[in-house]
Amino acid sequence: MSPRLPRLAAASRPATTSLTGTARRIIRLNYGFQLLFNLLWWMPVFYAYQKDAGLSDGQIFGIQSIYYVAFCLFEIPTGLIADRIGTRNCLWAGAVVMTAANLAPVFSASYTGFLVHFLAIAAGRSLTSGAASAYLYDGLRAEGCEEHYLKAEGTARALGLAAKVVCWPLVGPLMALAHPAPYILSAVSAAGSLACVVALPRAAVPAGARHTDAPGHTGTGRATKRGRGSSLGEAKAALRCLVSSPWLALVMVQGVAVFTLSRICQVNLFQPILLDHGIGEASHGGVLAAMTVAEAVGSARPQWLGRRLSPVAWVSVLSLVLAGTLAGITLGGPWTVVALLCLFAAAAGFAYPIQRKLVNDAVPAHAPRATLLSVESIVDRAVCALAAVAVGAYLSAGHLDALLWHSALATAVLLGAFQLVVRAGAMRRGPREAAEPQTSQAHSEAVV
Repeated sequence: MSPRLPRLAAASRPATTSLTGTARRIIRLNYGFQLLFNLLWWMPVFYAYQKDAGLSDGQIFGIQSIYYVAFCLFEIPTGLIADRIGTRNCLWAGAVVMTAANLAPVFSASYTGFLVHFLAIAAGRSLTSGAASAYLYDGLRAEGCEEHYLKAEGTARALGLAAKVVCWPLVGPLMALAHPAPYILSAVSAAGSLACVVALPRAAVPAGARHTDAPGHTGTGRATKRGRGSSLGEAKAALRCLVSSPWLALVMVQGVAVFTLSRICQVNLFQPILLDHGIGEASHGGVLAAMTVAEAVGSARPQWLGRRLSPVAWVSVLSLVLAGTLAGITLGGPWTVVALLCLFAAAAGFAYPIQRKLVNDAVPAHAPRATLLSVESIVDRAVCALAAVAVGAYLSAGHLDALLWHSALATAVLLGAFQLVVRAGAMRRGPREAAEPQTSQAHSEAVV
């Protein structure tokens, strides 16, 4: 008998339900929020902008280090805040903070101004990192349309990436007209995301919560009761959930490889890789645009992967593809490197929405979802922070190829250990204990 996790037969998969009016509204406004909130016009020029403002390399990269540490620290309370005040209110707060953050360099183009800017960016993004996904998931589930979540999450990411491809080439000409234009436009975009949040339905209560409320209640009683509890209680509930749900912890661990590899390659190693293969800085924008298009296509169409493998297996396979492309980069010429970087971006695009749905499906009913998603974000960024330290050491020693090979091997070892644990658990698990993971996978497979 195969030791892999059991899967429901194709005939038992439920038919896709049509979207309700409220579900369509939630999805469309989520598209607008994700696109505008993450449209940072200053991203391609922030290094040069800070250099023009008189900051040294040490100051610029020092601010970046502080940003990553701050993001991890902010993730701890913001997930608790989202489960306490509600995910919609948390999105509202995040959009306000992001709008103010983008205006900081306009009023103070100095070390202090940029430090405040990045600290506020970390706070704004941490407020929304788990809350946005939790709101979308709970909102669709409350409408009985949860099988549309994967496509909605992927399409939102794809639209955001497409907007960057269109807008980023305009940054240079706009700066020639008005030097602070990238930061002003970023603030305008963040303000637009706030308008999307204001238009969202006020409550996104899971169907299970509505059905278990006492007769005569409006369906928000459980959320209100939880909101009155202490943040410490939410944190304890999240920890109990992780301890009692090993499947959730395993799925979170699997996502570490995808997040770390994509972040390190597309942010920290993108330019060193191109320069090492003789690709000049003038071509970096075109390569980045091509990678963004590839990632957008993957994010928008995860269903292209088919149902031959389970969603868990697909994430593992895609993680190995990411690792393999990094290793292949050490062997190819310039055009091969560009092609492999685009393949890398496409694999990351496919993996993100599938991994996000796996985690959401694994969260037990009535658990503090936003808090748990923040826990996942903390783990991802903590590992990424450690990896960034290693990247700096490798690059300082001139060992870029060794770094890429070691990253690929470490990923293969991590995923091999993960699959052994999953298969061992499947062999020990009885029918009743396996019910929850099976149901989670079946929901994902119905969409993928």
